[in-house]
Amino acid sequence: MADSLASQIITAIGGPENVRGLTHCATRLRFELADASKVDQNALEHMKGVLGAVPQSGDRFQVVIGGGVATVYENIMHLPEMANAGAASVSGEGQKSNADVKAEARSKARGKVAWLDSFFEYLADSFRPILGVLLGASIIIALVNLLISLNVIPNDEASAGWVFVKAIWKGVFYFLPIMVAYNAAKKLKVDPWLGGAIMAILMTPQFTSLIDAKTTTCVENAALGTKSCTANIFGIPMALSDYSGNVFVPLLMAAVLALVYHGLKKIIPESVQLVFVPFFCMIIVGALTAFIIGPIGVWVGNGLGVGLAWMNTHAPFIFAIIIPLLYPFLVPLGLHWPLNALMLMNIQTLGYDFIQGPMGVWNFACFGATAGVLFIAVRDKDKDMRQTALGALAAGLLGGVSEPSLYGIHLRYKLVYKRMLVGCGLGGVVIAVLGWLFPSVTAAGQTVHGVTTTAFAFTSLLTIPVFDQMWVYAVSIAVSFLTSFFLIITFDYRTPEQKAEVLARAAADQKAAAPAVEAKEAAPAATTATATATATKTEAPAAAAAATTVVNAPVAGHVIALDETGDPVFASRALGEGVGIQPTDSEVVAPVSGVLQTVAETGHAFGIKTDDGVEVLVHVGIDTVKMNGEGFAVKVKADERVNAGDPLVSVDFAKVKDAGYSTTTLMTVLNTAALTSVTPKTGIDVKAGDEVIDIQR
Repeated sequence: MADSLASQIITAIGGPENVRGLTHCATRLRFELADASKVDQNALEHMKGVLGAVPQSGDRFQVVIGGGVATVYENIMHLPEMANAGAASVSGEGQKSNADVKAEARSKARGKVAWLDSFFEYLADSFRPILGVLLGASIIIALVNLLISLNVIPNDEASAGWVFVKAIWKGVFYFLPIMVAYNAAKKLKVDPWLGGAIMAILMTPQFTSLIDAKTTTCVENAALGTKSCTANIFGIPMALSDYSGNVFVPLLMAAVLALVYHGLKKIIPESVQLVFVPFFCMIIVGALTAFIIGPIGVWVGNGLGVGLAWMNTHAPFIFAIIIPLLYPFLVPLGLHWPLNALMLMNIQTLGYDFIQGPMGVWNFACFGATAGVLFIAVRDKDKDMRQTALGALAAGLLGGVSEPSLYGIHLRYKLVYKRMLVGCGLGGVVIAVLGWLFPSVTAAGQTVHGVTTTAFAFTSLLTIPVFDQMWVYAVSIAVSFLTSFFLIITFDYRTPEQKAEVLARAAADQKAAAPAVEAKEAAPAATTATATATATKTEAPAAAAAATTVVNAPVAGHVIALDETGDPVFASRALGEGVGIQPTDSEVVAPVSGVLQTVAETGHAFGIKTDDGVEVLVHVGIDTVKMNGEGFAVKVKADERVNAGDPLVSVDFAKVKDAGYSTTTLMTVLNTAALTSVTPKTGIDVKAGDEVIDIQR
């Protein structure tokens, strides 16, 4: 491992003790260092596998790797010497690892109310480990329902085969309280087997048989269609309930168990803790759960379920629209777990759930946005994003899991949310309207406005059959999916800078692959080669006549090299060769004739593609995106054709200076790698329209 690229980079960066944080973007490793002076930049720049080394302010340093950066990052993080280094998140532009994006998103809900923060973490870690079995069970339910609807298998409760198939998925939900108790206890640093064992007490045949005991009295609950029973235990009344599928009781029980468990460990000698701590916990917490915690948990769950059911019945439009609009913000912060718990409680108490239908609308809006990103990645030959989006889309459509899309794409490119929320809202309206016009009828004969299901299902393509009024659900999720999809491919999901970096990288990859392609195509027959040469010779003058050979200044001012602009990304030529202009005029014009591929909403960046394929980026000021368009009067729109000299934007550069940002206007040829040469003219004063870059094809 000593000679590996990962090890060499860490040595050159100053050793693992010099690394305070490490993340990566699409092409670069981003280090936050204790002391940037310890970096051996020369060694990095001459290291095989490293494309460049870029120092930054504030003890930050970037190492340019290229498309294989993720692999190098993983190799670095798995170095033994990096066990306690590189965990911190680093500020700066670009992409982070999924774990960093996730932590950053969830940190937005943290720090203000510590106990609330801990509560949601407790919920998340109690459910997250069992998502796999819940997903597996939901797919089994969906397939069974599909086969029943197609009359492939009979819906016969008396059939031994049917009973067996039902047991496969029913076991997951029946014993869910034990699983939750295990995870919750583990989260609270309690022996998890102890948590599971105490919860199992309430699910034994002996305990459930108390409902039929002679001394037990039962009362029917008309609202929920259930009955509540009370048994006399040693002269003390105990409320009995069916705890199968309940999630609130194990969560409450584990919290009480943690107090008792850690208290006992303080007073019982360590030599006998193995025996007596579990012994006293099972007696004390077991009794508390049966007499107090269990009934309270059932009451809380029933109350929340009835409250939401009332809202779904009396305000179905609001409910169906709010749920899909809330989920995009709840999931990244980990705040959706209470709703997941309520879904399970609804199924147990009401016999059906009405939250999962609107939730599916959000999920498919999310997947539609991911599909749009995949479409653009294929079009732009963005290999990294294509791979990310393809995996996230497969996980979503087949598994109903939104996290790969959220953390891998959506939270990295904030424009995605603007498009996706429209899909969430429109899908919510559709499911609200259709759900009201075509209500569903539950097994108990209740009429419910909205889409319902009797199973806890991850909302994917495979689980569509588990929903009542399946066609209403299918239409709603289709609307949300297609809306997000078309908005993404129409308006893109990236800022002009992000798009420019992708296009530049794709052009570089294409140029690197060109020699292999040329060698492969260099073996045609002699007659074919002659004919091709003749055709090329005939067509060359026409192509030369239309070629772009110069790029003009977009604004009057003094021309400087990219190295002098103060922006390390532009200076590294990652976005192509170009110039910086210190402006003396407020009018920024088109430097070439062509089509505006990108126009930033904030007016600070414009991408133009000429008819012969030269791609030029004009970036007005440095970090001016943070001004949110203030001081920028945009004169053009995306996809509009402009001629060299046409006005793009008028800028109040005095306001830019007052805001603390550099006014230097940067201009680069994004596909420099695909051209023979791109030569900037620097150190001169120019007017808008003067030649500042020479191009050779």
